[in-house]
Amino acid sequence: MRDDRAPDATASAASSEALDVLVVGGGINGAGIARDLAGRGWRVLLAERDDLAAHTSSSSTKLIHGGLRYLEYYEFSLVRKALQEREVLLRSAPHIIRPLRFVMPHDAAMRPAWMVRIGLFLYDHLARREVLPGSAGIELRDSPYGRPLKARYTRGFVYSDGWVDDARLVVLNALDAQSKGAEVLTRSTVTLAQRDADGWAATIATPQGERRVRARALVNAAGPWAEAFLRGVARPAGGELLATKSLRLVKGSHIVVTRRFEHDHAYIFQNPDKRIIFAIPFEGEFTLIGTTDLELPDAALDGPAHIDEEEVDYLCEQASRYFEQPVTRSDVVWSYAGVRPLLDDASGDPSAVTRDYLLETHAEGGAPLLSVWGGKITTFRKLAEDAAELIGQLLGETRAAWTEQALLPGGDLRGWIGAPERPDADFARLLRAIAQRHPWLPPALALRLARAYGSRIERVIGNATALAGLGAEVAPGLHEAELRYLVREEWACGAGDVLWRRSKLGLHYSEAQRQAVEDWFQNKEETNSCS
Repeated sequence: MRDDRAPDATASAASSEALDVLVVGGGINGAGIARDLAGRGWRVLLAERDDLAAHTSSSSTKLIHGGLRYLEYYEFSLVRKALQEREVLLRSAPHIIRPLRFVMPHDAAMRPAWMVRIGLFLYDHLARREVLPGSAGIELRDSPYGRPLKARYTRGFVYSDGWVDDARLVVLNALDAQSKGAEVLTRSTVTLAQRDADGWAATIATPQGERRVRARALVNAAGPWAEAFLRGVARPAGGELLATKSLRLVKGSHIVVTRRFEHDHAYIFQNPDKRIIFAIPFEGEFTLIGTTDLELPDAALDGPAHIDEEEVDYLCEQASRYFEQPVTRSDVVWSYAGVRPLLDDASGDPSAVTRDYLLETHAEGGAPLLSVWGGKITTFRKLAEDAAELIGQLLGETRAAWTEQALLPGGDLRGWIGAPERPDADFARLLRAIAQRHPWLPPALALRLARAYGSRIERVIGNATALAGLGAEVAPGLHEAELRYLVREEWACGAGDVLWRRSKLGLHYSEAQRQAVEDWFQNKEETNSCS
């Protein structure tokens, strides 16, 4: 049974003298691995140089999906693994992960209908489905799903996948890791990891100063920087080469535009270059369109990724092939880009590079090292489970897996709704329960808080019995009580952490309103690990 009580920070702090495992990287893979290891009873420290999910893990298309297009590249094992994980994740966090139906308008010039039907049949049957409905054909001419489209698209298909708040997924894994005894350090850079026969001696630059730790094993989950970490930070005991794999860094960019349709389904569009893009309902008022696949020429990353003008034009052009109302540059209200660290498999086309992961271990001649190469957000839990199994073997202490049936923080709704039924129905029941218990919460605010925090909502609102009890409204719908919670319990250090990762409120605010949140952080009295 999950326990969503607040973790005791003192009791959960990992010893600075002796760790079992040091995990480098606070994206979804690093946070997931730290959670799994801590849940098996090992002493774990997670070090992230920036904010949790600051890079790739907050820049995804925000889908929990098998990857329909990967079937064309015969990635059946990857698709099956991802499809199996969809329903595991839907049950684990029904507040931040929810079912989403997709509409695929049929364009005979792209792929014949029989090929699409076969692909969808495989998609429906490669793994067992209990929550998500299967695929079906659809007439678009008289359907609400056809109205936003050009008249030439008369037939199509619908199928199921899932939507996830990707950055919050990372935070929930870090919270669960901490509740099980791990220490989570953000804004903390591992500057040196020296290997010897018995362990790793690491130096970490934290906001509080330099810290030295010793770990029996090291996990390199640095994402796009995994190869660079092995070449520049991790020092071998002898002369052996630790970096034996190469990454292909592929940038994926997205645009957010004014809302293009009123219904709750998403679209998947086939492009003449044989790629696909998605158009997804986003934040109520917008449509999210993406992604691109642009290979980066340099192996090193000097800073955050940004969308190029050519990528904006590409996404606008491809979406406009389908939507009756063209998508233009002037419609773009926000954009973001992330770098996917894909394992180099010698594919010529970046879109064809495998999204599967490889866990590479080094144990000869020194303490164990595990490096994570590649991966996708949908399979993070399975990746973490496999990584924990390997670490256990390397340490000679194999311990039982546990995450498949576990719930993430906020995902255990039983205290609000009783026995769970279906994840989507359970969340609707949670909303009704919140409205009954806290009728003073405005419906829009209750929905947003429930989506973000699930059963932990009362950790945010505390003992308030009226809106005034949440403190000053720093920006529309954002009160001091929530900001204090995010600082106290979710490692938020600045306005960007709150407005663009732990929420997407920044998309709804003016520059002055975003500045008001920044001013609050500059003047806050709360203290945390940021300073």
